[in-house]
Amino acid sequence: MQRKTGILIIEDEAAIRNGLADVFLYHGYAVDTAADGVSGLEKALTGGFELVLLDIMLPGMDGFEVCDRLRAVDPEQPIIMLTAKSGDEEIIRGLTLGADDYVAKPFSVTQLVLRVKAVLRRAHAGQQLQHTIRLGDYCDVDCLNLCGLSGGRRIGFTRKEVDILHYLRANSARPVSREELLNKVWGYGKNLGLETRTVDIHIAKLRRKIEPDPAQPRYLVTVRGAGYRLLTEA
Repeated sequence: MQRKTGILIIEDEAAIRNGLADVFLYHGYAVDTAADGVSGLEKALTGGFELVLLDIMLPGMDGFEVCDRLRAVDPEQPIIMLTAKSGDEEIIRGLTLGADDYVAKPFSVTQLVLRVKAVLRRAHAGQQLQHTIRLGDYCDVDCLNLCGLSGGRRIGFTRKEVDILHYLRANSARPVSREELLNKVWGYGKNLGLETRTVDIHIAKLRRKIEPDPAQPRYLVTVRGAGYRLLTEA
């Protein structure tokens, strides 16, 4: 029998936690839950889950710390953070720490399931990458091992960051819009009304890793009114 895809739900509100567990069990996933950050991190570190749904406001250890500690051990672990609807700063911080996506409360269960499927689909596709991206003589990115050398220093990448670089390199002859990146890299349909700020946050984080001067990018450049381009030679 084929193993079911495992999802770990870390959420302290019992009604939300149990409701999400029921939803994903119904959709055919194997589900485990945790009600606080400490036990959630312990479970996540076992490596037995294809995706972690992580609330920010948790007792014991908040979702930011759980994400940060989990990323330090397993940079490939897909993570979707659950945030307060008005928590714009929370969203930025979560994505900066390496979350693959965020869902604002209150959320549509249908949209959440779609986002989970999209993140899992991209994670699976990303595991097939076996390429090196070279940016001039400044930065080399090992897409398989999620690491690289940038300006002589060794750095790590998340799977999402590598997916963005890989897609931009494959389409380097033209600028790629934020909407296209959401569709092709995140796997979102065009009718979800998603915020393009997610893309901007990831681009800013990437520039801090691959650019000599992130304020004046040479490789990951903005084409005004059109999107982003990846230039392999500055």
